[in-house]
Amino acid sequence: MDGSLKISKTQPEKVHLEISVRMSILAELKRRFQEALRPWLQDPGDLLEMIRPSQEERFGDYQANLAMPLGKRLGRSPREIAGELVARLDVADMAEPPEIAGPGFINFRLRTDWLAKQLSQAVADPRLGVSPVAQPKTYVIDYSAPNIAKPMHVGHIRSTVIGDALCRMLRFMGHRVISDNHIGDWGTQFGMILYGFKHFLDPQAYQQRPVEELARLYRLVRLLMDYQEAKATLATGRLQARIAELQAHLQRPVSTTAPSEQEHDAGSSGSSPTAKDPPLRRAMKKELEAYLEELQELEKKVVQVEQSPQLARLAQEHPNLEAKVQAETAKLHAGDPENRRLWQEFLPHCLAELDRIYQRLGVQFDYTLGESFYHDRLAGLVEDLLNRGVAKVSDGAVCIFLEGFDTPMIIRKQDGAFLYATTDLATLQYRMQTWQPDAILYVVDHRQSLHFQQLFAAARLLGYKDVELQHISFGTVLGEDGRPFKTREGDLVGLESLLDEAVARALKIVSENDDAKPDGPELSAQERAEIAQRVGIGAVKYADLSQNRTSDYVFSYSKMLALTGNTSAYMQYAYARVRSIFRKGGVDPERLRNSGAPIFLSTRPERDLGLALLRFGEALELALEDYRPNLLTAYLYELANRYSIFFEQCPVLKAEPDSLRTSRLLLCDLTARTIQKGLELLGIEVVERM
Repeated sequence: MDGSLKISKTQPEKVHLEISVRMSILAELKRRFQEALRPWLQDPGDLLEMIRPSQEERFGDYQANLAMPLGKRLGRSPREIAGELVARLDVADMAEPPEIAGPGFINFRLRTDWLAKQLSQAVADPRLGVSPVAQPKTYVIDYSAPNIAKPMHVGHIRSTVIGDALCRMLRFMGHRVISDNHIGDWGTQFGMILYGFKHFLDPQAYQQRPVEELARLYRLVRLLMDYQEAKATLATGRLQARIAELQAHLQRPVSTTAPSEQEHDAGSSGSSPTAKDPPLRRAMKKELEAYLEELQELEKKVVQVEQSPQLARLAQEHPNLEAKVQAETAKLHAGDPENRRLWQEFLPHCLAELDRIYQRLGVQFDYTLGESFYHDRLAGLVEDLLNRGVAKVSDGAVCIFLEGFDTPMIIRKQDGAFLYATTDLATLQYRMQTWQPDAILYVVDHRQSLHFQQLFAAARLLGYKDVELQHISFGTVLGEDGRPFKTREGDLVGLESLLDEAVARALKIVSENDDAKPDGPELSAQERAEIAQRVGIGAVKYADLSQNRTSDYVFSYSKMLALTGNTSAYMQYAYARVRSIFRKGGVDPERLRNSGAPIFLSTRPERDLGLALLRFGEALELALEDYRPNLLTAYLYELANRYSIFFEQCPVLKAEPDSLRTSRLLLCDLTARTIQKGLELLGIEVVERM
């Protein structure tokens, strides 16, 4: 099933992926359906998307549900349309005669001999039968992007691992991929460090551990700024007054509420007091809860400083800290020699720390072009947009007014300062001029959705109409309490401490399992440590990637390190279990692959496993359609489950005759290689033993 991945730009907002690889059965079925549909439609488009793997095995391997919408378009019976389609379809070489069910469903069952032939071809292919694309495209992927003046935290894990997985998958398919870490190396956080360095520095600590000292300075200045802001907010009394007002209203009997509310309440269901409350009271309760939480946070910030004589003294000695920090930032941007010198001194230390974390994660970037790289371009960009009439002056600020948006995109404030929007426009312009990409993907959390909607709309006004611009949004990492995952002190959990904890827990599990082996431990201390690194870090990555990226998810060490369920540890264990067969049987996998021996699918578990193996390219196709790595993890989990059933029901080393033993060994080897490649595309390493 030779072919290619073809990308058309009929609609510039989306680079359409039509993948046809040797192992993508789905793509081959779509191609053949397209030929059968030609008498009715030259471009069947969305109808081909209605060909999918069957959800229930009794309906076969694949199912096509397109006869119903096509019949509606043509004003004919869907079952009649399905009959004509089946008559035109040329699938006899790969499938049993298709069956028509119900109002017009077309069911396919692939020929077992055809499956075996495809598997035999994949055995000898280093790419497992997945061909690279015939027409590669250029992707720029913007991901991770931390503010480098402070330690990375749990919030950075999603962007980093999702972006890295997309890079790996697209590269594997043969695309040119440019990864760009658009770090925050120029913003207010550096103003905070500059002020802290000048007033609160511990010279000895800075000399011995510069990154730790810079991080301490950042946290100290942030703490004092938050304290001063909290004090100012509390001093106005507005928050307390609103809380008192809401509490007073909610203390009144429900009967005093408006008749319309009572009527609405009469039709409500549920037995809880909240469910019986009229809509206005429920809204007020939510508002009160939010204000009480805000008040608690403000008071906590005040107490944290005032209970420490040293912090309280610093807060008094350094009033209006936010304005002073902004002044330091402005001096840096204006080219102040001292601030520029210090910034250039800080930068290498911060970048080295980032690189160390990325090395632990196995993540690399082609470019690390931070905000500072574009600073000299901003003034010229704004003037150019004004001259072209794309931007206009409004109340002293320079804005881009975009159709469909209530507020304009401000690119220069009244005081002359530039914004993130300005830098992002300059970044997009640079990327288009330098790399001429077909697509730019921004892997950034969902809270930035409005910003990217405006950015993309502005990009179209600038003339960038033939490039796909996608915000690859994602949800929040939550703790067991359902809130953003934080430490007891209320800070986001540091990324390195999270990795350390995962590795430590993995080491405990690996050691306990090794100690419990019937013939005694098999692993040395060094082997246990190396396995724990791969299992622990793989667990953190996989736990994230296995989630639908747009959803929030609860972070749980115990769940992510479990040897059962859809976890990295389970996948790594499945791989190690396959490899143990070859060690036990003294079989050389390389020699086996080159033997040219046939594969037999004589039992149901063998056939099911073989079909799952042939769906690897298909899984990549589906994962890249909407940039969702969780579809690849779902495939790997299904493959591991199919293998588990095969392993339990089909003896391998004891199989007779030798031809059957060899066939099953080939299936085992192909399973291990597919799991290894799938995990590699997710940025996760396998282990030979566990």
